[in-house]
Amino acid sequence: MSTQQQAELPANAIGTVKGPGESGNQYVFITANNRQVKVGEFVYYELRSPENGTAPLKILGKIADRRLIDHLPDRIFADTEISPEAIAALVGFMHPNPEIYEVTVEVVGHFDERLGFMNPRVAPNPGERVYLASDPYLQRVLNKKQPGDIGSAQIGSLLLRPSEAVPVILDVKELVSTHMAILAGTGSGKSYTAGVLVEELMLTYNRAAVLIFDPHGEYGTLEELRGHPAFQADDGYAPRVKILKPEDIRIRVSSLDYHDVMTLLPSMSDRQQSILHKAFGILNHTHSDHRWSVNDLMDAVYQADRIQDEDGNEKVGSSANALEWKLDRLARSDYFDTVDHLAPKDLFQPGQVTVFQMNEISQEEQQVICAAILRQANQARMNTQKEQIEPQDENYLPYPIFILLEEAHRFAPAHEPSRCKMILRTILSEGRKFGLGVGLITQRPGKLDSDVLSQCMSQFIMRIVNPVDQDSLKYGVEAAGRDLLKELPALTKGQVIIAGACVNTPVLCQVRQRLTQHGGQTLDAPDMWQQYFQPHQVERRVIAQAPPTNRTRPKTARGVSID
Repeated sequence: MSTQQQAELPANAIGTVKGPGESGNQYVFITANNRQVKVGEFVYYELRSPENGTAPLKILGKIADRRLIDHLPDRIFADTEISPEAIAALVGFMHPNPEIYEVTVEVVGHFDERLGFMNPRVAPNPGERVYLASDPYLQRVLNKKQPGDIGSAQIGSLLLRPSEAVPVILDVKELVSTHMAILAGTGSGKSYTAGVLVEELMLTYNRAAVLIFDPHGEYGTLEELRGHPAFQADDGYAPRVKILKPEDIRIRVSSLDYHDVMTLLPSMSDRQQSILHKAFGILNHTHSDHRWSVNDLMDAVYQADRIQDEDGNEKVGSSANALEWKLDRLARSDYFDTVDHLAPKDLFQPGQVTVFQMNEISQEEQQVICAAILRQANQARMNTQKEQIEPQDENYLPYPIFILLEEAHRFAPAHEPSRCKMILRTILSEGRKFGLGVGLITQRPGKLDSDVLSQCMSQFIMRIVNPVDQDSLKYGVEAAGRDLLKELPALTKGQVIIAGACVNTPVLCQVRQRLTQHGGQTLDAPDMWQQYFQPHQVERRVIAQAPPTNRTRPKTARGVSID
C-alpha cells in the first residue's frame, strides 16, 4: 500500500483487503497500523447489496491472526546505540510506518435486530477498505441486552478497548436457562467473577433466586448485599442473604435413595449391598408417604436378611448385624435427620441468595447433600410447572431458580462415579423446560465430565495453562472459537473469554470491580509473619505466655507447699 493510498483512507479505515483466507469464512487484509490490529479486535468491511437499498451492510469480523510480512532490514536493528529510524533516514527511507502486516479476519456477519448476526457468505473484494468498529456500534451489536434492561447483567467491559468504553452485557434469561460454566486456572479470578455475576443477579432489574454450593466458604462476604444502597429499589426491594453454615444444614434422611446411603456407608460386601437394596424396596412398600427414619431402615434390613437354617426355620443372617453397625454412622450424622429439613421454599425465593458453606463437611457427605438438594429442587420445579402440587406444599416453587456449583469437578468427575453426576446430567438436559438453571465453576475442566460440560451453553473461560485442561476446552466449548482459545495462557487475572448463548458473539472481557468484598483472597503469609513481631502483638504474647498469678503451688504428700 503506497503512502498516497494510506492518506486516502478515512480516519477509521485501518487497512485494505488482500483476498480470501485459508477457510471460506476468512479474509486477509494488509495494514501498517500495528497498534489497532490485535487478536480479538473487531473490524468490518462494507457490503453493498441491491436488497439493502443504498445503505451498505457492515460485515463485522474478528481478528484471528496477524504476521509481519515486510519491515526494515534486520541489520538496522542490530545496533542498539542508534535508532533504526535514524539509519533509515540516512539511506533515504522516510516512510513513517515501515512495517507491513498481513491480518486474518474471521467473519462474524452483519447484525439483524431480530435474528442476530447473519453471515452473508460473500467474501470482500480485493481492495475493499477495512474499518475499526466504533465503541457505540459494538455496544449495540455484541450485547443482547443494554445496561439497566430487565434481565441484563453488566459483567465488565470489552478488553481491547479503553476501560468501560464498551460494556459487556449478558442476557440473564439465556444465562440461567441454558446453563453456564466458569472455567479457569488457580488464581485467575473465577470465584471473583462468580461473585460479580451473583451481584448482577441480585440487582433490582433481576432479583433472582440463587443457591450456591460453597465447599471452601468463599461466598460469605455476600452478606454485604444486605443494606447496600446499590441493591435497593424505590418499591422497597432489598436482597436477602441466607448463609447456611455446616451446623445449619439438615437433610431429611427419607429424601435419600439407595445410592445416597451406599455413598455414606463404609465399604460393603455384595451381599450387604443386596440386603440394603431389598430393604429400600420394603421401605417403599411400607411407607407410602416416603417418610422414614434410620431405625425404620434398620428394621427393613432385618426383614430383608432372612435365611433358613438346616431345620427349615427362618433366622436373621449375619449381614443385618453388620449393616446395623454401619447404619449407626448415618444415624449419628450431624447433617441427616428424621424430621429437620431444608425444604425448597426455605432455600429459594426471588431476591434471595442462599449459600451452602460446606468447608467442614466430608467429601462423601458433600456429594450426598448436593445430590439430595439438586434432586428435590428439580422435582419441585417439575411438579410445580405441571401443577401437580399445591401452594401450601413445601416443594412448591412457582418461579425459576439458579444453582451455582463451586468446584464442579468434584461433584461431576470425568472418570469416577459420583452421586451428583447423574442428577446434574438430567438437570442440564431437561432443566431448561422447567426453569432450573445451573452454573458450574471449576479450575480443572479436564477433570469435569465432558457430557456435563457440553450442556453448558454459556462459557466464561479464564487463564488456563494446563495442556490437558486446554485440550478439553477445544471439544467441550465450541462457541469460543479456536482463535480466542489461543489467548488463554496470556490472559491475566480478571480477564475472561465470554462465549455462547448469553452474548451475540464471543468477546474478550475485563471483569468489573465487585460491589461487595471478595472472600477468596490468598492469605499474605509474609505480612502475617511480620505482624507476629509487631510491638502490640509481642505484648499480647508475653501476657498469654506468662504463668497465672493465682496458680496453686504444688504440694507434697504432707500438704506442704514446694517453693
